[in-house]
Order: sequence, then structure tokens, then C-alpha cells
Amino acid sequence: MQYDEHLLRLIGEVLVEKQESLRSKLSDNTAIQNDIVNLAFAEEVIALAKNRLSVWRNEQRADETVWVERSFEQYPHIRLHGGVREDEPPK
Repeated sequence: MQYDEHLLRLIGEVLVEKQESLRSKLSDNTAIQNDIVNLAFAEEVIALAKNRLSVWRNEQRADETVWVERSFEQYPHIRLHGGVREDEPPK
């Protein structure tokens, strides 16, 4: 499924707003169990996105040699848990 850049930005903004709302409920002691679960999920997605951005930025540094582990074929979950989405760094 393809998403345009504007929709992806909007999804990210909504996710961050939801995270802030859930954190507020937790600090006000008004959160229910589903809020706690949803907060954990939102925070994991945000952390994964930050990690991917960090990996992508690291791979873009052309001024030095950067070691990159490419083990997607052996471990498909690597891409989700920190690797870039593509096997090769973006050009």
C-alpha cells in the first residue's frame, strides 16, 4: 500500500498527539487498561521511527566509511526493529 508524503506526515502528527493525550491521562490517573496498552504501542512505533531515521541519516554520511549490518535475509524482523526499510541505503 502506498501512502503519499502528506498523509504519512499527518499520521505521524496524529500519533504524537495521541501519545501526548495518553500520557496526560496516565499522569492524571484517568487512564484505563486500554490507554496503557495504546500508549506502549504508540511509544514503540515512535521509537522505531526515530531509530530508522537515525540509521538512514547515518547511512547518508558520505564523508566517512559507515559499517552497516545487512542481515534481513536471515532475520526478517531486523527491518522492523531498527534497520532501514530497504536493503540498500536511499540514494
